[in-house]
Amino acid sequence: MLIAPLCLTQRQETHRIEVELLVKGHSDLGEVAPEVKASDSQTSVAIADLEWREMEGDDCGFHYGDGANEAQDSDFPTVERSRLQEMLSLLGLETYQAQKLTLQDSLQISSDSMKNWAPQVPKDLPWHFLRKLQALNSDARNTTMVLDMPPDAWPAEKESQMEEEMIYWDPAEDMAADDIYSFSELPMPDTPVNPLDLLCALLLSSDTFLQQEVLLKMSLCQFALPLVLPDSENHYHTFLLWALRGVVRTCCFQSPRGLGSFREDSVVLSRVPTFAFVRMDVSSNSKSQLLNAILSPARRQWDRFWHRDLNLGTNSREIADGLVEISWFFPSGKEDLDIFPEPMAFLNLRGDIGSHWLQFKLLTEVSSAVFILTDNISKKEYKLLYSMKESTTKYYFILSPYRGKRNTNLRFLNRLIPVLKIDHSHVLVKVSSTDNESFVRRIRAIICSVARSPCRRLSVEDMAHAARKLGLRIDEDFEECQKAKERMEKIIRKIKDVDAYKRDELRLQGDPARKAAQVEREFCQLPWVSEPPEKHRAELRRRVLELRVQQNGQEPTSGVQEFILGISSPSLRERQYFLRWMEWGLARLGSPRPRQPPETLLTLRPKLGGASDLNEPFWPEPLGVEHFLREMGQFYEAESCLVEAGRLPAGQRRFAHFPGLAVELLLGGLPLELVDGATLSIPVRWVTGLLKELHVRLDRRSRLVVLSALGVPGTGKSTLLNTMFGLRFATGRSCSPRGSFMQLLPVAEGFSQDLGCDQILVIDSGGLISGALPSAGDRFELEASLATLLMGLSNVTVVSLAEMKDIPPAILHAFLRLEKTGHMPNYQFVYQNLHDLSVPSPKPRDRRQLLDPPSDLGRAATHVEKQGSSFRTLAGLAERQHVWHIPALWHGAPPMAAVSLGYSEAIFELKRCLLENIRNGLSSQNQNIQQLIELVRRL
Repeated sequence: MLIAPLCLTQRQETHRIEVELLVKGHSDLGEVAPEVKASDSQTSVAIADLEWREMEGDDCGFHYGDGANEAQDSDFPTVERSRLQEMLSLLGLETYQAQKLTLQDSLQISSDSMKNWAPQVPKDLPWHFLRKLQALNSDARNTTMVLDMPPDAWPAEKESQMEEEMIYWDPAEDMAADDIYSFSELPMPDTPVNPLDLLCALLLSSDTFLQQEVLLKMSLCQFALPLVLPDSENHYHTFLLWALRGVVRTCCFQSPRGLGSFREDSVVLSRVPTFAFVRMDVSSNSKSQLLNAILSPARRQWDRFWHRDLNLGTNSREIADGLVEISWFFPSGKEDLDIFPEPMAFLNLRGDIGSHWLQFKLLTEVSSAVFILTDNISKKEYKLLYSMKESTTKYYFILSPYRGKRNTNLRFLNRLIPVLKIDHSHVLVKVSSTDNESFVRRIRAIICSVARSPCRRLSVEDMAHAARKLGLRIDEDFEECQKAKERMEKIIRKIKDVDAYKRDELRLQGDPARKAAQVEREFCQLPWVSEPPEKHRAELRRRVLELRVQQNGQEPTSGVQEFILGISSPSLRERQYFLRWMEWGLARLGSPRPRQPPETLLTLRPKLGGASDLNEPFWPEPLGVEHFLREMGQFYEAESCLVEAGRLPAGQRRFAHFPGLAVELLLGGLPLELVDGATLSIPVRWVTGLLKELHVRLDRRSRLVVLSALGVPGTGKSTLLNTMFGLRFATGRSCSPRGSFMQLLPVAEGFSQDLGCDQILVIDSGGLISGALPSAGDRFELEASLATLLMGLSNVTVVSLAEMKDIPPAILHAFLRLEKTGHMPNYQFVYQNLHDLSVPSPKPRDRRQLLDPPSDLGRAATHVEKQGSSFRTLAGLAERQHVWHIPALWHGAPPMAAVSLGYSEAIFELKRCLLENIRNGLSSQNQNIQQLIELVRRL
């Protein structure tokens, strides 16, 4: 538009000065345009009457549809819809559209699990991303591919270097000149794929449980998470509520001067101020880089949002436009590190709001404030924003105006001021000469100001309600998921007090179970006693039978019956949904939970030197799914005991099918309890029943390797196993279950012959080993027996240590006992640096001294075994076995710290070593499930 040739009034002259200042690139309109306010904006620009009448004669309301699904895809032209299929074909994912990728598919052990390989073709990229993400590797988003050249094509001078170097493909060399500006075609297979396209394609090809795992791992890497997943091919966009439910974060709401200042809660349920950043038309400023700068502490850039300068796959987006990402800030309680004083959420819309109006409309309804980045505000953009005149959200503009269009920008901006109810402080200008640090500080100040004032605070669940009203698809809005949720709520509603519920509804886990475990423990010790009196043996049998009769006389309570119905559903997906809902529902009973830092658990250990009650827990145990399965196990134990004693005909059994139900959960990826955390004993009949049922289900693929991890709680052993294999052992909670758990890892059929097994059974010692000293009496004896049991079942044992020369006495005792039996698994001693990145790796001589017998531990073990000479064996273990130093888990200070690259790489090397030892037969002899059953009975 042209300025009408009218005489300038004083106000018009003021406007002319403002335009000139804007052209000169002032960084803040508020500093140079104090007169541009809502009260006088209608007269602040002199424009031809004819042009304004033409403008106002148009329909200024922007029609974005009525919320129906078909309205979502009006933004996508027909040619756009074919790009998804082309991308899926390029990545080798087209076969996973009918039958989605599952979590178990991603966990399978194959030959690739032992390789630190780089992708060579686009079909490698999804699997490379999943493996890197499973290992919490911060390079997971890198889609750069390695040139795959036959050996005879290598340059002669580089032949000797090929094992050490990688040649990276430069797509620019093979790009024809006339194709440089082609943005409508997909990249050729030898060019990098945009990481956001890879993420969208993978999520669209995955089932909801794999989606959940991907987002959980991304959150640990501090990557921004997808909130709205675009799907131009199938005519809908998906709000990822279910996929985000598994993300739990810890933050500090006050100065951490004592325990209880940290709180752990689901990001889906936390109501926090939310700030959206969007692009309108074209912006010279990178929205994602600005967000990263806002969320990064001083002098440290964290790239939560992928941006074009990361060089990890620089092609333009093909299918990811319309993606909405979310990231959070959580305070640590340290003033020098915390950018904001309270938790906040940040949203990022990929693409132009004009092409993705439905997503933009959602962001305006859920955000406390929306920041709009643009270079131009013309008639089209004015019409788009005019339709938001009823919006109550605060709007801020970040302008980088094109030379020659600044006058137009200011004229339309002045018209928008009364429409969006903004003033000059809501408009910022950022040009190349603007100081970035001061500009970021200005944005942060605005965000803090909005958060301090009365503003909209919504949870992700609240956002899902708004998305549902707009017609977006919610990923948990279907029958199987909702039926499972209703069943969970039916159980949870009855739990008013956790301790009372355990006492009244889980009756078999009370005194009868503890007394039965104690009597059976005494009975198992009889073979170690020379000539035990037969009368005593008979008395123990009588007492066990009496207790089991008492248990068998009980009926499963309504809550247990409802749980059994939930895991008995004929639909596999409904069973999986039910278990996840139960995990979250039970976790919420005491939420938001106080959480102790890892070092707190370590400081509790010296207190265990004295005698203590065996049934006294090391920490309060929360109510979890394992308690319901434990109750089922007690019913099975009692019934089996009566059948063995001839007190109950086998044909009258009611609970014989319980192991089958539990094994289905194990095969689906749920860890099952091996050692009862309440009685600190192994329920032999229940575990034997599980293994027998597992043998039947696996049929001919039942060759096993058992890998166990032992250590004191807080030494990072569960996190180590989860990072190494993608498992689901409980971590990150001061109130983790006490028992020992097992999870099954399948080995790919094509690799099982080479590895020598079909399955890997992974055992986590959980909270069984507390570090008790021999002076603790019965507690130490019990811990030593349990450590001996777990190590005796294992082919490979990982001993996790928090600091040097700190082998728990119970584990040391187990070494000595197993040495006498001749069973020596492959041991890997892992020293984990829990706190400080700067602690160097131990020197070789320090590693050899790791197992030298310090005087206190020497006296402890000698006191038990009366055999100090066995230390010569222990002292030599470090020389012929591996001792590992694992760097600190976090790079930075939690909760905003990402997993360090050094930790991820060290864990991968440990994993490769373990699998190599299994393949090369360095572990003790592999066994099948039948042999494992006999070993359980014998130990």
